[in-house]
Amino acid sequence: MKRKPMGIIVFLIVALIVFSIIHRFGPQKIYIKREKPNTLKLMVDGRPYIIKGVVYSPVPIGQDHTYDFWSDPDKPHIYDGRLMKAIGVNTIRVYKPGNDPLSTKRVIKDLYKKFGIRVAMGHWLGFWQQPNYADPAFRQMVKKDVIKMVETYKNEKGILMWILGNENNVSFSYGPQTLNLWTTDGIEALKDPYLKRLARARIYYTFVNELAKEIHKIDPIHPVVLANAELTDIEVASQVAPQVDILGCSIYRGKSFGSFFREARRKFHRPLVITEFGCDRYNAFLNEEDEGIQAEFIQEEWREIARNTYKENGVGNSIGGFVFEWTDEWWKFNEANKSGWYVHDTISSWSNGAYYYDIKAPQNLNINEEWWGICSLEKRGKGLDERKPTKAYFTLKSLWR
Repeated sequence: MKRKPMGIIVFLIVALIVFSIIHRFGPQKIYIKREKPNTLKLMVDGRPYIIKGVVYSPVPIGQDHTYDFWSDPDKPHIYDGRLMKAIGVNTIRVYKPGNDPLSTKRVIKDLYKKFGIRVAMGHWLGFWQQPNYADPAFRQMVKKDVIKMVETYKNEKGILMWILGNENNVSFSYGPQTLNLWTTDGIEALKDPYLKRLARARIYYTFVNELAKEIHKIDPIHPVVLANAELTDIEVASQVAPQVDILGCSIYRGKSFGSFFREARRKFHRPLVITEFGCDRYNAFLNEEDEGIQAEFIQEEWREIARNTYKENGVGNSIGGFVFEWTDEWWKFNEANKSGWYVHDTISSWSNGAYYYDIKAPQNLNINEEWWGICSLEKRGKGLDERKPTKAYFTLKSLWR
């Protein structure tokens, strides 16, 4: 019997060690498992994973959205990570990476290693840069930045998924919630407003599909999420965006999602994550804070999310959700007024009848943008603002632990 050359044996041993190290310490494939025709699971480390998440944008009192928590020397993620772990948070959603890749990687590592919290990394897709998703130059700029993000962070074990956009479909047509409307000569030549909207939807979702395809080429490990506002135009996305793995939706329907999960399965038969849900805790009718109503609404919303996961007897397409949001943001009511960033404004910005408890406020304006946190903030002399957990925080603890 011939002996194998020593060099080959050494090579095989080294290869086995390297494989073991990668398997043990490197990121493993996160994927969707379909057990029954309508039952979908998100699989992480070989086990089903339900996202118990919060939207994380911990802007300090006196600052605005330009604040970069990733590089803050006070390390808010460490303080917040402890509070999150205590109630069972396993994922945070962020809208973009930090300005410095090394700082961003350090935060991702800290959250995962210290607290077992993963990051759903987002990208705005140029939504706040005067977007035109029909413009080749604009598309190329966004695509380049998305690919750079994925290449930079794809090997971080704490990354869960990539979330593309955030409610970008509100730019498709005129209406009370329209933001950053964009167009082309071809779209404007259409007379029917509905056809104009469909044309924009096809252009945008085709672009998202192109991005998802490129992401899969360089990162076959992490799934790609399309983040939409509600289910508007989602039939178009279903047709032109087959590379998207998961549908994400911001849903603000009050205490109940109604037929949302069934409707989503019919229109977009892929896994579903609620990328934003929640309730503000300021009663605009009574002009007073109301932690109880926020806790009540979030409790019922989460129960519906859980009921439609693989573990329960609902639709079976839910893989979890992200509560909006971790802390209050004091800059939101009037971003242009810098002095207002130090004031917790109680003036309502818009109306939503699903939050019925204060819909009788003047002009039916009942939604307070600065009061959505499950932790309120209080200014300290130095260092981080004090986080004060609300009733909703403790309600989630009872649900998630």
